[in-house]
Amino acid sequence: MIETGQTAPDFTLPDQDGEEVTLSSLRGAPVVVYFYPKADTPGCTTQACGIRDHQADYDAAGATVLGVSPDPVADVKKFHDKQGLTFRLLADDGHEVAERYGVWIEKNRSGRTYWGNERTTFVIAPDGTVAEVLRNVKPAEHDGLVLGALGATA
Repeated sequence: MIETGQTAPDFTLPDQDGEEVTLSSLRGAPVVVYFYPKADTPGCTTQACGIRDHQADYDAAGATVLGVSPDPVADVKKFHDKQGLTFRLLADDGHEVAERYGVWIEKNRSGRTYWGNERTTFVIAPDGTVAEVLRNVKPAEHDGLVLGALGATA
């Protein structure tokens, strides 16, 4: 798991439109990178729509928000369009970035064991260092925690 104070590992992933996004190209302003388990599921929808509904607050903080899931571009696009999201969703189809950030974990639900993204958010300072790591965030509490962290990095 990447910790506070470390340089955020750089990555390039396709967004919902298939356009490549490179983390290091966003330096100079705060970036919120949140990993979520699966597009268009109840918790992930709550989390994504919360960000959409607080877009003005993220803009006021000067922050770029990037959502990352192990879904293919087509699924990310469908979710993005269906929910009218105002920020980019990235497709980490091979979960390579999730693994580098330490959020690709073994899960157990209803007796079934599987691998997936842990719901974790990294608030990255303008210089590219990790300012805050929010692990196992409850979707409904996400925006308050992230916006508080952004206020602390300003």
